[in-house]
Amino acid sequence: MTAEEKTSYQVLARKYRPETFSDLIGQEAMVRTLKNAFDADRIAQAFMMTGIRGVGKTTTARIIAKGMNCIGLEGKTGPTTSPCGQCEHCVAISEGRHVDVLEMDAASRTGVDDIREIIDSVHYRAASARFKIYIIDEVHMLSNNAFNALLKTLEEPPAHVKFIFATTEIRKVPVTVLSRCQRFDLRRIEPEEMIKMLQNLAKLENANISNEALALITRASEGSARDAQSLLDQAISHGAGETNVDQVRSMLGLADRGRVMDLFEFIMRGQAKEALNELGSQYSDGADPIGIIRDLAEITHWVSVIKITPDAADDPTVSPDEKARGQSFSQSLSMRVLTRTWQLLLKALDEISSAPNSMMAAEMAIIRITHVSDLPSPGELVKKLTHSQPNNTVVKKESSERPTINTTSSNYIQSQSKETNSTSIDGNTALALDAETLALQYPTFESVLEIIRKFRDMKLLIDVENSIRLSSYMPGRIEFTPTEDAPKDLAQRLGQLLQSWTGFRWAVTVVSHCSAKTIQEHRNAEEAQLKREAKLHPFVKTVFENFPKASITEIKSQAQIITEAEETRLPEIEGEWDPFEE
Repeated sequence: MTAEEKTSYQVLARKYRPETFSDLIGQEAMVRTLKNAFDADRIAQAFMMTGIRGVGKTTTARIIAKGMNCIGLEGKTGPTTSPCGQCEHCVAISEGRHVDVLEMDAASRTGVDDIREIIDSVHYRAASARFKIYIIDEVHMLSNNAFNALLKTLEEPPAHVKFIFATTEIRKVPVTVLSRCQRFDLRRIEPEEMIKMLQNLAKLENANISNEALALITRASEGSARDAQSLLDQAISHGAGETNVDQVRSMLGLADRGRVMDLFEFIMRGQAKEALNELGSQYSDGADPIGIIRDLAEITHWVSVIKITPDAADDPTVSPDEKARGQSFSQSLSMRVLTRTWQLLLKALDEISSAPNSMMAAEMAIIRITHVSDLPSPGELVKKLTHSQPNNTVVKKESSERPTINTTSSNYIQSQSKETNSTSIDGNTALALDAETLALQYPTFESVLEIIRKFRDMKLLIDVENSIRLSSYMPGRIEFTPTEDAPKDLAQRLGQLLQSWTGFRWAVTVVSHCSAKTIQEHRNAEEAQLKREAKLHPFVKTVFENFPKASITEIKSQAQIITEAEETRLPEIEGEWDPFEE
């Protein structure tokens, strides 16, 4: 090593890279398995290391390689899980220059030719070490042909050859390869272990960094040791040896978590003005709008988890004040409100990503969530609707064919009542107002048909026109006799849909012995009458005399013809040149 290499700076992730299994943190299950396998001389021919970025996959592969080839200071040590780190093989592997430990990046060498080089070289014994070891990083990047070419060698390699694979995308690795390897899933580093590791590194670097700043780095690293070390390295440089939580938050471009919780509280209270002011203040201080929305989503998820599992609040990365506020939110907010907020925030993230101005999209998302926050839940609506039901309504079944509601006048079906805005008036006054509004908006039965056409329920429209013999109509009340082929649930369905479309209670009554014609029968009768009158016209008589098999398919009035002509006529353009005007 040259003098320049000795004095050059190394980042913390490389400087403090684990050299033995005892240096690894958070992977006790894997270490125990490997230790027992080495002690029992049951070392597999291939290992598969998988996990998120930065949890130690490549580092573990190198430690395994050192353990297999370590000979100790005296040159007599066999395979071990505690390599000495001082023999020629350990030193060469640590420095990445061992001739018998070949590291290959599958992201850049993905083809069959690259694998063929490995296949051709496995037959030769190791030059100086005990085993010839091939470490292939990002193995999922190999092509299908490369995987297939490796299968036979991987299944039955020579005794002196070992394979160690590392990947972050285990699902992309063919199952035929996985079945030939011992798989080890390296888990995320727990927050407690991560904070302890960062504290030790800060001491080694003589850096003074607050525990709150370390907690923020731990949260941002998402369980990756390398990410945490890189962020710590950056934080030390940012703070020049004296780093606090505000500096780390500024470095990461994050909003103050306490202020984000303030924003969350404003939103949950429906205080749109205060929420927008807080959002603007955080934006002015350098927070990214999409980052603020992500933080809100994170808080929503965290509060929801606390509501289900109170122990989730015992997180070392969360300050006592945040913990207390999170517990308070979980007690005061219902799960329906939290899940609804979560869905709206996810939608907001997509909108902000595609919006030309992220701040505008974030503001619109906040406005939308604040106005939805005070809406009653479905359960509350049901309770209110139940209490608003008339006292004289008694539900019973008259027969097995059609459910009915018994009243003093007749048997009828009434739809469920919908809550109206009557918080400041009594029930009788509300009913009177409803009747007045219904009379103004829906004076005739034709108004009901227009409602059905507006909401494009063609099946209901056909059933109403073909199956209802209207006995009487008043706004909010319909009495009819169904035809023989009418759907059994027509009255109930009509009442429920009218209630949901109009917001008012409709009493749909089924009566007997009404002989009125249906709407379709009226149309057919009118059409038949028009055809009879048309056949009396001299011109039409002449047509039928010459063409006996002719028939009248459609009759249009003069007004209909004029209306259709007006609708299809091209618009006149003012100032357009007309050659016939000259």
